[in-house]
Amino acid sequence: MSESVHVSRSRTEGEVRELLRNLVFELAPAEAKSTSPDARLVEDLEYHSLAILELAFTIEDEFELEPIDEETAQKILTVRDVEDFVVGKLLERSGRAPGGDG
Repeated sequence: MSESVHVSRSRTEGEVRELLRNLVFELAPAEAKSTSPDARLVEDLEYHSLAILELAFTIEDEFELEPIDEETAQKILTVRDVEDFVVGKLLERSGRAPGGDG
């Protein structure tokens, strides 16, 4: 995907991913040893159920997203998964297919 693709009115995909990464690491219960997008939410950043809910609410508010369903939430294991989910939702909302040619 092109970094210049706008996934929201005022943000490019790269900007959205950077903001999400910052939110995930800022709200993480444990200090991150790495800021890799492959950092695991539970194992590496020590997210627990309450912290995950706080993260979800923050992301939903920031990007005006519908609440995530439990089945989808269970598949979000890494920082990259968070980024991909939100970018996908924003692209759907803008009428573009996630992973499309733009």
